[in-house]
Amino acid sequence: MSRHSTRKRQVHLAAHFPGVNNTTVWSDPASGSHIDPDSFVHFAQTAERGKFDFLFLAEGLRLREHAGRIYDLDVVGRPDTFTILAALAGVTTHLGLTGTINSTFNEPYEVARQFATLDHLSEGRAAWNVVTSWDAFTGENFRRGGFLAAEQRYERARSFLDTAFELFDSWRGDEVLADQATGQFLRAPGPGAFEHHDAHFDIAGHTTVPRSPQGRPVIFQAGDSEEGREFAAQHADAIFSRHGTLEEGRPFYADVKARLAKYGRERDELLVLPAATFVLGDTDAEAEELAREVRRAQVSGATAIVFLEQVWNRDLSAYDPDGPLPDVDPVVGEELISKGRASVRMYRDPLATAKAWRERAQAEGLSIRELMIEQTARQTFVGSPTTVADQIEHLVEAEAADGFILVPHITPAGLDPFVDRVVPILQERGVHRTDYEGTTLREHLGLRPLPVPSLLTTTVGAAGVSA
Repeated sequence: MSRHSTRKRQVHLAAHFPGVNNTTVWSDPASGSHIDPDSFVHFAQTAERGKFDFLFLAEGLRLREHAGRIYDLDVVGRPDTFTILAALAGVTTHLGLTGTINSTFNEPYEVARQFATLDHLSEGRAAWNVVTSWDAFTGENFRRGGFLAAEQRYERARSFLDTAFELFDSWRGDEVLADQATGQFLRAPGPGAFEHHDAHFDIAGHTTVPRSPQGRPVIFQAGDSEEGREFAAQHADAIFSRHGTLEEGRPFYADVKARLAKYGRERDELLVLPAATFVLGDTDAEAEELAREVRRAQVSGATAIVFLEQVWNRDLSAYDPDGPLPDVDPVVGEELISKGRASVRMYRDPLATAKAWRERAQAEGLSIRELMIEQTARQTFVGSPTTVADQIEHLVEAEAADGFILVPHITPAGLDPFVDRVVPILQERGVHRTDYEGTTLREHLGLRPLPVPSLLTTTVGAAGVSA
């Protein structure tokens, strides 16, 4: 009997279209466009060929700036999320379509209509990664302007999601009769009625989009804070995590799963799916060498200086990236040299970070660039196809994850080697599907169907109000 034959846990796989950060090596000769429709089509169809659960799109609501200029060492700009996903619905048949849509600057009615429409167009494959926006810099692009403090952002996000759920449930699914003989289109008047009043939203009316195949999109959440974990435990179907190692993944997995009971939910009602990068080679040694080359391509000398400036918060352009770290200390203050980057929040104590980095650089003999490579550019999975399959299977079996959202460093063909070389091994071991069994994303993820709202909850004036 094979040593893999008794392993039961299935590996969920998804694909993150390479984003506008240094993970993506746009300078590689094999890299293609991040705008051309063919890039999105190739990427999506490759993921579907590998029987992945879904494709994931991140969101950028403002171009990042550094030292007062548009930051252009990484990819700049990307098309609208809903438009891309709607187009991909027409060139795929099973792949889930997940879009990151902000709850700080959008409105529930508009977002509910868009996701219900996408779920119809894709015949039940839509998913929504619910995020909040944290900075005034991004807020300047919107009429509301400004930003909300962390506790207010999640309060608004909870209200936003509650309101969107009421909108999704305002249609039961049996309202349209369309009796051509009698000329009666609706079974009863008043479909789509909703009414919601709280501190954030004061709206009432009728939703225009009938109930979609899934009832609502699958809900993702990507926050790692205490508030984010609690939000995921209460509302999400899956959580997009950054904890892809055994050491970090198991505690995170146990933590979020343990929170479900207080909301009357079972452990299998929330999937934990860390982001994961990968480098493959014919042998482990070859993969390690390729990984070193990729890391150097991801962190050029100019990129290394910019990364350092994000912590030092001052101009360091006079320093040699192949030389030692600066003797000067970071500038601590509210005004930041880098704007629009979530990563700057990781370094809440720049002086302590600078001290730790200097100590490591001195102990290991690292230059600025070498240190930045070590700090920022580690791949999750490196090895031969068999080694990578072993690593993935082990992490899922150890309950460090339910699967992984793969982030290639090349667009659009960076996913192809994984699908061609690793997926068949996982399929042979019986831990990844050889074909889709269902048609909706909820089915791919093993989530139970949503209950259909009763007539009483969709009558005018009867919709719930969030606290």
